[in-house]
Amino acid sequence: MKKIAYILVLSILVLYILMYPGPAIAAASRGLVLWYGQMLPTLLPFAILSYILIRSGILHTFALACHRLVSHLLPVSAAGIYPLAAGFLFGFPMGSKIASQLVEEGQMSYEEGNHLFSVCNNISPVFISGFILNASLGAPELAPVTLALLYLPPLLYLVLSARLPAPYGHWAIAAKRPAPRSQINFKIIDAGIMSGFETLTRLGGYLMLFAIFSQMAKSIPGLPPSLQCILAGLLEITTGIDAIAASALPFSVKYLAAVALTAFGGLSGLAQTAAMVKEAGFSMGSYLREKVICTLCTLALAWGFLRFFR
Repeated sequence: MKKIAYILVLSILVLYILMYPGPAIAAASRGLVLWYGQMLPTLLPFAILSYILIRSGILHTFALACHRLVSHLLPVSAAGIYPLAAGFLFGFPMGSKIASQLVEEGQMSYEEGNHLFSVCNNISPVFISGFILNASLGAPELAPVTLALLYLPPLLYLVLSARLPAPYGHWAIAAKRPAPRSQINFKIIDAGIMSGFETLTRLGGYLMLFAIFSQMAKSIPGLPPSLQCILAGLLEITTGIDAIAASALPFSVKYLAAVALTAFGGLSGLAQTAAMVKEAGFSMGSYLREKVICTLCTLALAWGFLRFFR
């Protein structure tokens, strides 16, 4: 059944490109411009440095120091501090990528990595404040509130779910083997550079494909424009939020839709994350469940903010 679904989706994509080459090429160009202008310079250096830090063993020393400060607040191991911080500061899919690498290196248990990779996979604060609030919605003053609405639910989910019985909580947080000895050489640096470019090239391909899918959603005949925008955002959030901001919807509806789509990350984000963690074998079913829960919480909080405080 899954194979048939893939064939059907790819066939529709090929037919759309052949029948509407202009819009398809324009959508692909927008996706690649976004990748080249924002993702590549922002994520590539961090992807390279993350690989070097993990493979060299240098990360372990910093992680232990940070863990002493936050261990009473967040139920994560010392190794878990790094993907958690990266996911909130630099945006997806770096959090999930780092969690996968740490599990592959044996520095984090599979159970903890499988839980963390969804919690720490968030849109970066720079993208939220710069593109979504400033460029699209024209409401930069809402940046502090919006960041809190988006980041508090996954953090609370992390804390509360640790108290649940298995398989939803009580994950093992100890490393599987002793921490690696610190070492760094040109072989590790060279491998880090190649790994970084491979990661970002894969992300660019997914972004381009889903930009075309998003353009297809906005071209569905008979579908109301507002639903076209929402569907486009469910596929790829940048295109969808841009279309929502340009629509005639009230600001409150635009804001709620943008915040909800940002919390979910879109199917493009889901596909990119799946590509990042396939070697670790994390469960994309649990990822989707946790994203839906946090999205609903963010949407409820955003509605309450607009209803009672704005």
